Parts: sequence; structure tokens; C-alpha cells
Amino acid sequence: MSEYSCEEDYLRDLADRGGLPGGFRSGVQSITFVPRERPQGGAQRMNLCLLRLDKPTPLFAGVLTRNRFPGHPVLLARELLDRETSRGVIINNRIANVGASGGLEAAREITRNLEALDAPDRGSYFAASTGVVGWELPQKAMQEALPALTASLRGDSLLPLARGIMTTDAFPKLRSLPVGEGRITATVKGAGMIEPHMATLLGFILTDLAVDRGELRSALGEAVEQTFNRITVDGDQSTSDMVLAFSSGLKPAVSPEKFRAALTQVCGDLAQDLVRNGEGVGHVIRVTVKGAAGSAEALKLAKAVGNSPLVKTAMAGNDPNVGRILSALGDAAGEGNLGFKPERTVLSLGGEVVYQKGRFELDPEKEDRLSAALRLAALGAGKKPFPEHERTVDITAVLGLGAGEAVILAADLTHGYVSENADYRS
Repeated sequence: MSEYSCEEDYLRDLADRGGLPGGFRSGVQSITFVPRERPQGGAQRMNLCLLRLDKPTPLFAGVLTRNRFPGHPVLLARELLDRETSRGVIINNRIANVGASGGLEAAREITRNLEALDAPDRGSYFAASTGVVGWELPQKAMQEALPALTASLRGDSLLPLARGIMTTDAFPKLRSLPVGEGRITATVKGAGMIEPHMATLLGFILTDLAVDRGELRSALGEAVEQTFNRITVDGDQSTSDMVLAFSSGLKPAVSPEKFRAALTQVCGDLAQDLVRNGEGVGHVIRVTVKGAAGSAEALKLAKAVGNSPLVKTAMAGNDPNVGRILSALGDAAGEGNLGFKPERTVLSLGGEVVYQKGRFELDPEKEDRLSAALRLAALGAGKKPFPEHERTVDITAVLGLGAGEAVILAADLTHGYVSENADYRS
């Protein structure tokens, strides 16, 4: 378990993780603009970030939001996934490019101009955008910055890009794993609007391992389902969720099993980073449901606990109010017609049984121990630019009805989350 005492320690760790796989370069360029929709706010800063392969590759994959109000980059990505090759992705923060007039054509024009800079060795670029929903991109300023953006490309580290794609994120998130003769390196951004049903807000996975295109797409879908689909900060799926994977194919392939295991591990570590970095998060909550009638039922029940405002606020206050957990389970079971029998259920918090055989098992000493465990798992007050530790609050419900099992990671609900989202555009 990693623990950090300061931002410098964390960034040193990220620098060690952040080496780019062979065949990739990344760059960052900043611009300033005045939003047409809110000029009274004055000039704002936008980061443009570029991931580019040295040569176009047919080895790329993507998983996109299921939100029925998708951003324009998502619409473009749906088209590009059918292309023969890709050269990479351009990413901007500050504006999500969702529902804005001319947004799809703006994304197309920016990527076409970027492709033109690569002539004659051209390949399609994805676009990814994050930030305020409803505002128009500062297209002219973005296009004028493209030559400087390509000039900033470097092949040593993904860390500058991991920092550049942040919005309300408190710290960059970057994971890497050596696999065979190559490696997988990945970064994500996201802190709010997180309960994806298919991906995370924005995620980019790079590898130099040769992998069949179909296998890469299958492996990515499987990894996403087991990791990014198992987290929630606030129960809101973004309009812009997108996770993309690219392979330069420069290093020998490993077995499909080894590649899938490594990819899932990297995505799982990033998924936990996302929750720990959630807006206003004071506790990361690990909810495990075992013994459900099926895995789908287990997942629904686990998310009901992880998304319950009453459970989340109790955890935020270091209050082991375990009746709220049973209430959330019972509510979800009743509304969804899911299997749930209180007399068979065993509920634990922090490794201690608090309910079994149809009754709570609480006493003053246990209440004190549970409160102390919650305090130990808490993150420090304020928005720190590094994760202090990787401890979790563990909630486990064993239902005694079948073999279904699911594990999710959730966040508590604090004053910090409310304040940050109340002031998001102010």
C-alpha cells in the first residue's frame, strides 16, 4: 500500500511510472480564451494535449459512454472506430463540447488540421473533451495552437499530459506495468460525474506490445467491465465518457491471458485512483456483496449501498450508522424485485460483524472501534494534490441466496463535494 506525505513524493513516483511505451509521443500546449457564453468570467485557460504514435496503427480500441446525450467527440469516435488506422488523440480540458452549435464539425475540423500536419504519413485522430457542458470550443484559437502542440511532442514521459488533462482533479493519475518485453502505460482524468456503465470520464491506454486488433478490443471491453464499471463517486454518468487504447506493436506479443491480466490490473489501479480523487472525497468505500442470486443482482445491490446519500454521509462523518446500509439493501431489493432475506444476511463493517441472524450486534465498545476505523481510513481535510494513502472502508454483505458476487468502489459525500459543484462555473 502506497502512502505519500507530500506532492513531491507522489510526483516522483509518477515520474517512475510514466515512461512512454515505444512508438509514442505526447505533448501539451496551453491557450487562453474568453467563453462566448459567459464573457463576464474573463479569460480562461485551456490545455491542449496530444497523444501521437510515430506511425499510424490499425491496433486501437475504444469504449464510449452510454449516455443518450453524448458529447460531439463521442459521436466522432463512433465513426473513427471503424477506420483502418489511427494516429492518436487530441484532448482538451475546460469545455466538454456537448450540445454546442457546430460542435461536431469543430471536432472534425480540428482533427483534420492535425492530420494535415502529419502529411504524408497521415492517420485519423480521435478528439476528447472535458469540462463545461454546453459551451462552444474556441475553435480558432485551438487550430492556431496546433503547430506549437505538435512541436511540444516528447517521447520520454506521459506525466505532463496526465497533468494537462485535469479539470477538477486534485492530482494526476498514471499507472504503468512492464509486460514481457514491453509495457502498458495509462492515464485517466475524472473527479465528478462518475458512475460509468462502460468507461471512465477520459482514459488513455498505451502499449508497445503487438496485439491483434480484435483481441485488443475484446480485452479492453472486459477490463472496463471489471474495473471502471465498478466505481461510483456521485451516481452520474458523464456525457463524455471515453476510454481509448492504442498499440504501436513494436514489441513481441505475450499470451492473451497475460495481456488481459495486465490490462485489467492497470485499469483497476486507475479506477481506485479515480474514486480516491473524487470531488470532496473523504473516504473510499469498498462494498462487497456475496451470496446473491446472481452477479447482476449483486452488482445492483452493491451500487445501491455505494450511491446511498445516507450511507455516504454517515461514512463522511465517521459515523458507523449501519442501519442505513441494511436499509439501502432492502430498498434496492424491494424496488428491483431482487432476492434479499434479512434473516440470512450477514453484514460486516471494517471486518467486524454488525448484523446476523436477523438482528444487529452492536455495543458501546464495538461502536467505538468502528468509529476509530472510519477515522483511520479518512483522507485529510482539503483538496490535496496527492493521495495520502490507499486505505478503504470495507462493507461486506453476505446474503446466503446463491453464488452471485460483486465488488465496487464508492465515495462518501462531503460538504466539499457540494461546494465544488455549486461553484463549478462561478
